Amino acid sequence: MATAKGGYLPLFETKEAKGRVAYLVFALSTLVAICMILVYRVRHVPTGEGGQGGRWVWIGLFVAELWLSLAWLLRQSLRWNPVYRYTFKDRLSHRYERELPVVDIFVCTADPKVEPPIMVINTVLSVMAYDYPPEKLSVYLSDDGGSELMFYAMLEASLFSKHWLPFCKQFKVEPPSPSAFFSGHSDPLHPHMDNHYSSIKKLYKDMENRIKIVIELGRAPEEIRKENKGFLEWDTVYGPRDHQTILQVLIDGRDPNAVDMEGQPLPTLVYMAREKRPQYHHNFKAGAMNSLIRVSSKISNAPIILNVDCDMYSNNLDSVRDALCFFMDDEKGHEIAYVQYPQNFYNIIKNDLYGSFLRTNFEVELYGMDDCGGPLYIGSGCFHRRDILCGRKYTEDYQREWKTENDRIAGESLIELIERIKGLADCSYDDNSQWGKQIGVKYGCPVEDVITGLTIKCRGWKSVYFYPTQKAFLGVAPVTLDQMLVQHKRWSEGHLQIFLSRDCPLWQGHGRINPGLQMAYSYYNLWATYGPPTLYYIVIPSLCLLKGIPLFPKISSPWLLPFAYLTIASSTYSLGEFLWIGGSVQGWWNDKRIWIYRRTTSYLFAIVDTMLKLLGFTETGFVITDKVADDDVMQRYEQEIMEFGTNSPMFSILTTVALLNLFSLFSGLKRLLMGPPGTDDVLETWCLQILVCAFVVAINLPVYQGIFFRKDKGRIPSSLVSTSFVLTLIASMLPMY
Repeated sequence: MATAKGGYLPLFETKEAKGRVAYLVFALSTLVAICMILVYRVRHVPTGEGGQGGRWVWIGLFVAELWLSLAWLLRQSLRWNPVYRYTFKDRLSHRYERELPVVDIFVCTADPKVEPPIMVINTVLSVMAYDYPPEKLSVYLSDDGGSELMFYAMLEASLFSKHWLPFCKQFKVEPPSPSAFFSGHSDPLHPHMDNHYSSIKKLYKDMENRIKIVIELGRAPEEIRKENKGFLEWDTVYGPRDHQTILQVLIDGRDPNAVDMEGQPLPTLVYMAREKRPQYHHNFKAGAMNSLIRVSSKISNAPIILNVDCDMYSNNLDSVRDALCFFMDDEKGHEIAYVQYPQNFYNIIKNDLYGSFLRTNFEVELYGMDDCGGPLYIGSGCFHRRDILCGRKYTEDYQREWKTENDRIAGESLIELIERIKGLADCSYDDNSQWGKQIGVKYGCPVEDVITGLTIKCRGWKSVYFYPTQKAFLGVAPVTLDQMLVQHKRWSEGHLQIFLSRDCPLWQGHGRINPGLQMAYSYYNLWATYGPPTLYYIVIPSLCLLKGIPLFPKISSPWLLPFAYLTIASSTYSLGEFLWIGGSVQGWWNDKRIWIYRRTTSYLFAIVDTMLKLLGFTETGFVITDKVADDDVMQRYEQEIMEFGTNSPMFSILTTVALLNLFSLFSGLKRLLMGPPGTDDVLETWCLQILVCAFVVAINLPVYQGIFFRKDKGRIPSSLVSTSFVLTLIASMLPMY
């Protein structure tokens, strides 16, 4: 409703999706087909009489279908009733412009080699440029690499911001990332921008060149080090994992002299590299976030915190105001703990070769999750209430004061303040405390964001999913198959660890969160477990085709109908949905391919690593996705040529599965075309099994190209191909019981 009781105008509204009756009919018909398939499996188990084999293979297929059916059922919680949010920023400005809260923005980076400093400062500059009172913005960079190069780049960014921010404000520049803006607009947008555009672009290019030179040198030149005492900190830095806390306020927003070229105040800008020592576990990004929460509480102490990954630059000047429409709404704002924006990417090619867009997740499923109590916290592009992130439980009478109080002592200088609060970023600060447990971002899980969001929900809070027309953030998607699979391995491994821990949504969430939300979290938490049944389904029918063991009903059997309906209806709906949310037919096919690749590789390795961790053989790790790629890799990516090129064990699985299905398809076609009299009976018996095999072969066309036809560096290595041929031969000789 646009107007509430008493004439109150809300700051946001919620609308339900249309066409739910049609989806209900589709879902119920799919459920009936699934049940009929399971009944068929139970009623037609081979008895072993008369030489009939494959009893245990059949039972295994039933278990696989049963588990995938459970996954489908859990997934319905994400699709049952999607809701869409709309904000009214004009009402926010009219009602609260003078009372807008202070906002702290956290940007996290960890390694200057895989997250280049130029990319990082573009993200920093983009969030400094929000259409928001600059005196109420504070931007903090956590540099977990403790890099002198990153610090130098931040120094350069602080100087360039004096020119860039007034330019953005005057011309409403979007995206407010200099690199993205200049690469997307080779000429001024309108005549009034002419002179400003050229001068600002030159300043940016000069800054970029200086940073590149310093990166090539490996350290800042002596004359620059002498100009800024901050570089003295690196005289006692022994390495990325062995250094003291480095805390530098590059722009002090409280200083009346901290102004841009137009005389307007600048946002506060802070560089922090928390202390690291080899004997202490640093808890990866979660540890960095908690250090930022503590340090920022003594400098700006904003009630609202935005955290973004260093590659996710702001693409929308109004994102802060949009988020505040939810937090500051008088009727429902007190229930909301965080506002999650989707993750979008600027380097996705036309048909999304690696399925990195996660189109269905962000454009369908999170809307459905929003109706159940709110989306996952996905680690970037998320606005939090500080006190809730720090452990506050929900109460009906919760009221947040937007006025900010900090811990700054009267007459205390900036240098004195920094020295006093450095200890908050010490590597031992968390010891024997509730930080990482009940306070801040939780430790001990590769997906610290998801488990933190779940814990917040279990304290009684809700979250909101907001997808504005102008995308809020744009980041870098993986450009190689290996990067993508490793990334999904970490995600699925973290989710499985949540499900197997005391934080399991079915356990921790019982009686605390909506049952639909429990189902939604469980669906994601069980991602890894969908791997084995999927692998079983694309390997065993092919092996049984080689061995002459039928696993599906004959064409003339009425039991064919549920298999045919489920295949045709689900594929048609999936394609239609994908096209409706902006995808292409080729993009849909690529998405299905990657869906299988993730399940048969990333998810399997996630299960293995999780089991090893539970048994105490390994510890939780965190792999940073590389944000840079060689020119030839990028060229193949832009041409939509799949990148292999490494001896990854995941590629061994993909190659072996592809070869096995290819040989099985040849065997099935040979039986069909060159077999003895009675070919009609062969077609009658083996049609579905041959079709399953043919589908897997079609999905794996890029693999066959990488094995047989390609000569570039992105092909599948010959040593890996040899290994896969041997594995395929061994698999084809295995008996099927």
